[in-house]
Amino acid sequence: MTAVPAVEVHNASKSYGTNLVLDDVSLSIPAGQVTAIIGPSGSGKSTLLRTINHLDKLDRGYVTVFGDIIGVRAHRGRLRELSERAIRSQRSRIGFVFQNFNLFPHLTILENLTEAPIAHGRATKAEARQKATALLERVGIADKVDAYPRQLSGGQQQRAAIARALALEPQLILFDEPTSALDPELVGEVLTVIKDLARTGTTLIIVTHEIAFAREVADVVLFLDAGRVVEQGRAADVIDHPQHARTREFIGKVL
Repeated sequence: MTAVPAVEVHNASKSYGTNLVLDDVSLSIPAGQVTAIIGPSGSGKSTLLRTINHLDKLDRGYVTVFGDIIGVRAHRGRLRELSERAIRSQRSRIGFVFQNFNLFPHLTILENLTEAPIAHGRATKAEARQKATALLERVGIADKVDAYPRQLSGGQQQRAAIARALALEPQLILFDEPTSALDPELVGEVLTVIKDLARTGTTLIIVTHEIAFAREVADVVLFLDAGRVVEQGRAADVIDHPQHARTREFIGKVL
């Protein structure tokens, strides 16, 4: 039996006004694969990522995650929007790590990690606290359980955000430029956590401008330009031996 892909994007198109951001994108990502999405600013990378958990709604096309259509349902030959409650339930199975951390400022780091598992009925308060403590230990900030986000460095906040994404035990984790808001000296500590996570077999999709990191950690690299997948393949092939002229131009400028 053929395994169900972790993510399938079917003819996805998205515009903002007259700006076509995604132009008929189709792709399939196997379970357990680490995929890095690279490309110039404005190429559609973050929009593609956000459509996977329906933070951005497609104009045309649809996305499936482990076989389930995300955000919509088929009805009489058309796709109709799910209820917000149903969409939230789907999103609870997909971890998302934002560029700017998106931690709740009024909650402690421990509370940031325990809120969702309790709210979704995945754990009792005691179970959620125990798991959150273990996750914070895993990402190296066990001593920050009672701190508030404002009391942490950017790198520590992003590690807390990764731990929060893991708290619901997602099968898929999306990273949207996870180091772009960090000071250069803090980038390494976050990339180390993602590298460790990549070894666990969890399906990861990472939008990143860290090309050397993409080469090291990703199984497959997608190069986007003007809303289209221009090139995709093994990380070393796309980055070290790009076949498309536009990919070669981009790689030549950033390495």
